[in-house]
Amino acid sequence: MNSVRPVSPDRLPDLLRAMPKAELHIHIEGSLEPELIFALARRNGIQLPYASVDELRRAYAFTNLQSFLDIYYAGASVLITEQDFYDMTRAYLERAVQDNVIHTEIFFDPQTHTARGIPMETVIKGLHRACVDAQAELGISSALILCFLRHLSEEEAFETLEQALPWRDLIIGVGLDSGEVGNPPEKFARVFARCRELGLHLVAHAGEEGPPEYIWTALDLLKVERIDHGVQSAKDPSLMQRLAKDRIALTVCPLSNLKLCVFPDLAQHNLRQLLDAGLAATVNSDDPAYFGGYMNENFTQTFAATGMDAQHAWTLASNSFEASFADAAAKRGHLERLAACFESFR
Repeated sequence: MNSVRPVSPDRLPDLLRAMPKAELHIHIEGSLEPELIFALARRNGIQLPYASVDELRRAYAFTNLQSFLDIYYAGASVLITEQDFYDMTRAYLERAVQDNVIHTEIFFDPQTHTARGIPMETVIKGLHRACVDAQAELGISSALILCFLRHLSEEEAFETLEQALPWRDLIIGVGLDSGEVGNPPEKFARVFARCRELGLHLVAHAGEEGPPEYIWTALDLLKVERIDHGVQSAKDPSLMQRLAKDRIALTVCPLSNLKLCVFPDLAQHNLRQLLDAGLAATVNSDDPAYFGGYMNENFTQTFAATGMDAQHAWTLASNSFEASFADAAAKRGHLERLAACFESFR
């Protein structure tokens, strides 16, 4: 189904909520809601620098990526045991199912935890066990992508990779996140080459706050298969042509971009421009506990602000499945479910 029947504006939000979708850009530590942060802090005897859930939530007033990262890392400090990582991941997966996410590829930041003395095994086993249980009990498929923190050195990324190799079969790929400006992709060219030799999928954050050049470098030096964010590509027409021609997916996060002041308001977001230029853009929630919205909020608010229609919805959802690292049979099944959903809105 390359074209879809129009859906009336009053029914479009219902379609956006109901349609099956994949989430390809979710930082699991960024799904930690304040209530769970406080619950884990109590369980682990950790004193937080906030008096209440409400006070913590009020602190979520970010002016840029770094102001968010400062509080993000503080929130992650409550994660100590394998059960903590399980509970965090299970909570996200249960929430994702409510938004009809049927497949998700989850980023995690092991260096945030190993730097605090938490063993890699604790992190990965907790995440993986939650994914397995959610598949069996909720029907959502998921996979784990280990992200290197780009504000740290490549040497530290190599050390992290070595620590993770005993659980190589529980990880489908690696990514690159944290503060983008001043930490260009080429800083990690050697470790990404090693990950490619290991058969891992490769993705990287590029072109969120950083320039289009970072996207070129991620493609040409890191050899990534997807670009996380990528909204700055609109500033470079030749890059737009390259991304469209090679069907390089962009995992766009509209509410994140709004919260971090990448765009002044959602009406000025360039997601529609990217889609209309033929780019394989997708919608994702990034760090939903901090940015005010999970998947369906990202869809409904962005569509309301930009005037996108059911055809855009189909394109975004189908892009999410096609850009995933699921196998071909799973992708066909997901797309069949998507077609059935759209058929029900005729």
